[in-house]
Amino acid sequence: MPHPEPQQSVEPQIEAKIPREIWIMVAAAFMIAIGYGLIAPLLPQFVVSFDVSMAAAGCVVSAFAASRLFFAPASGRLVDMLGSRRIYLVGLTTVGVATGMVALSQSYWHILALRAIAGIGSTMFTVSAMGLIVRLSPPTIRGKCSALYGTAFLLGNVAGPLVGASLSFLGFRWPFFIYGVGVGIAALIVAVLMPKVDPQEERAHEVPHMAVRDAWSDTAFRAALTSNFAHSWINMGVRVSVLPLFAASVFHNGAAASGFALAAFAAGNATVLQFSGRLADRWGRKPLIISGLVGSGVFMGTLGFADHVVSLIVFSVLAGAASGLINPAQQAALADVIGNERSGGQVLSAFQMAGDFGQILGPIVIGALADEWGFMAAFGLCAVIAVVGLSGWFFAREPLETVIPRRLRVRNQKMTNGLLGK
Repeated sequence: MPHPEPQQSVEPQIEAKIPREIWIMVAAAFMIAIGYGLIAPLLPQFVVSFDVSMAAAGCVVSAFAASRLFFAPASGRLVDMLGSRRIYLVGLTTVGVATGMVALSQSYWHILALRAIAGIGSTMFTVSAMGLIVRLSPPTIRGKCSALYGTAFLLGNVAGPLVGASLSFLGFRWPFFIYGVGVGIAALIVAVLMPKVDPQEERAHEVPHMAVRDAWSDTAFRAALTSNFAHSWINMGVRVSVLPLFAASVFHNGAAASGFALAAFAAGNATVLQFSGRLADRWGRKPLIISGLVGSGVFMGTLGFADHVVSLIVFSVLAGAASGLINPAQQAALADVIGNERSGGQVLSAFQMAGDFGQILGPIVIGALADEWGFMAAFGLCAVIAVVGLSGWFFAREPLETVIPRRLRVRNQKMTNGLLGK
């Protein structure tokens, strides 16, 4: 079947400017990520302080992820019905209130319920944020806008633990309250500065909604689902959940080694994000996604062979760099499929569900494999999962071709080089 064409007409241009609305979302994303980085290390310790097991503490993390997964389809429908901006604000407010109330928890079950509610809000603002980026990003710089948004989250996640360390004297409860206030401020920034889009006005202009069944006929969409599943399995789930356990069992000072490895991953990721979005806009989405998945499979797949802290850090830096190639190109590809003139809430929620499913399933399978066969075999499976993600893109179209044909990209690059005197 022919793939769905974006309802848009794009003139070739040398370079477009990042819209003001994208910068507003970047500022909000940075504040949200700082708060998440602030509470993430504290949450398991706070849960255990209620005299429950480590497994029960893990259930709190799983409840957040599971509610994101199960509520994603409803979030997509709400975005199509009410608009991305409104659902973004409702989602942020839900996360802020639910997380702030964790500070008042008197039992384990309070925390479990509040984190599940926060997961619902999280999927609402995540799906709607992707929808806003699709609608607001100029087609010629979609990769650049996605990379900028991803960088804001990454830098916030790096800064969050540092802020948390400086606030450790406050105990467990205050950071959750501070995070709730911070998310509230982020919502206020968006509410005041982001232009309003009335759903009634959208319907008056007959903005079409893209259904998942329509996107499914596009090979690029199907490939994006498989690559997001593999990417989330490897770089989100296994890295965060299993790598610390590996460091603790292999190295003398496992906690420090784990911290260095996670920081090294973030450093490699942040470095590559500075240019990967522009490369995705210039070379196409497929080369970046394929290269990133190959790198992720190789470096995470061989991580189990690391027998020294230096090799662990090197593998982590390279795996982070590979991950930085994937995200901007993948989100830009999804935007190419939907187009600026369509609402794709359900399509975006399906994309997020593929990632959430990989992020939840990866640590469970890899952890069980590590218990039975050891970490070498467990991390080796990541290479197999990367091949699964690659399989879709080998047969998929290049989505950027529907936005800017290759001949125009080459011509624009020559024009840019001429202006720069190259």
